[in-house]
Amino acid sequence: MARIEAEVGKPQGGFMKWIDDRFPFTKTMKQHATEYYASKNFNWWYIFGVLATVVLVIQLVTGIFLTMNYKPSAADAFASVEYIMRDVEWGWLIRYMHSTGASFFFVVVYLHMFRAMLYGSYKKPRELIWIIGMLIFFVLMAEGFAGYLLPWGQMSYWGAQVIISLFGAIPGIGDALVEFIRGDYSISDITLNRFFALHVIVLPLLLIGLVFVHIVALHHVGSNNPDGIEIKEHKGPDGIPLDGVPFHPHHTSKDLIGIIVFLMIFFGVVFFAPEMGGLFLEHANFEPANMTATPEHIAPVWYYTPYYAILRAVPSKLWGFVLFAIAVVLPLFLPWLDRCRVRSIRYRGWMYKTALTIFVISFIALGWLGLQPAEGIYVRAAQFFSVLYFLFFILMPYYTTIDKTKPVPDRVT
Repeated sequence: MARIEAEVGKPQGGFMKWIDDRFPFTKTMKQHATEYYASKNFNWWYIFGVLATVVLVIQLVTGIFLTMNYKPSAADAFASVEYIMRDVEWGWLIRYMHSTGASFFFVVVYLHMFRAMLYGSYKKPRELIWIIGMLIFFVLMAEGFAGYLLPWGQMSYWGAQVIISLFGAIPGIGDALVEFIRGDYSISDITLNRFFALHVIVLPLLLIGLVFVHIVALHHVGSNNPDGIEIKEHKGPDGIPLDGVPFHPHHTSKDLIGIIVFLMIFFGVVFFAPEMGGLFLEHANFEPANMTATPEHIAPVWYYTPYYAILRAVPSKLWGFVLFAIAVVLPLFLPWLDRCRVRSIRYRGWMYKTALTIFVISFIALGWLGLQPAEGIYVRAAQFFSVLYFLFFILMPYYTTIDKTKPVPDRVT
């Protein structure tokens, strides 16, 4: 690794000089790898951004192969998925990698966001990085929803029916907006084609662009660390941060271990539990869409269920949609809601630690409740945990201001 770094750092001749004269390869490697200095005390919470990139690549590659045999029409979509699973060579593996990858994408993104909340990675000067990251999350939700309709199974059809109809609750423009999204008076062949175009062209391009901007913005201001200390404030005579190490090879070697472990878990699920008991692939989706037979219980994929539970916790369709939208957007404002003087949870007081713990419990509970029928105790529990979810953000300016913090060291520990 050290030899590779030295080779990249020294003047190149021959082929590499020919490349550098036409494309800034060596300069880019220095700026974003061998001379990009990151804190030396990164822990395993910092692996999830890399893993998100790995899953993105998996989704793009498997998605390309799936589109080679998928037919985006109401008459043929379900049968084409079955054809991929049964007749295309290794088609079952490609399909299961894609469906499992969708769930794993949200797993690593949720954990990546949680790490930012642990160590205050959204605080100044990284507000824009957080905003771009949230935009990635919004696009990812749209991408997942668009792909959810494509198998044209029972849950795909009726789940899309429920979610799209929510926009009808918007006063004035609701009905027209629903008709615009569907492209028809009901979910039909036109809707499937629209969602296919969004899923394979528009949203992936937008996602790739945002990921690129996210990484560039991160490398411009520098990475945060578990202590929440700016390593750029303590530099040696050579201008190199005293607590920093080159991202490559020091962190890339550790990331490689994390990637290997992640892929072992990923393929373990792909080979032995691709449906994950109905969480990753709902059992109703193995039946073709039937417009005349509504499933007994309609619920989205697990990564949407916390917000779906909030939606159903309110009897009013309009206010349920409003709270659903607010719940998704609220984290965007964390850089301004959090008034604490320190970043890392290591030096925060008991109030923030307690609030974050309650928030995590409420989010997980809402995720489970979103899978349950909207009746009786489940609705009451969803209302209770929805209140806890919103109070975390609403009260944040107060409890982060009065919370007693510990002294932050000058150098990373």
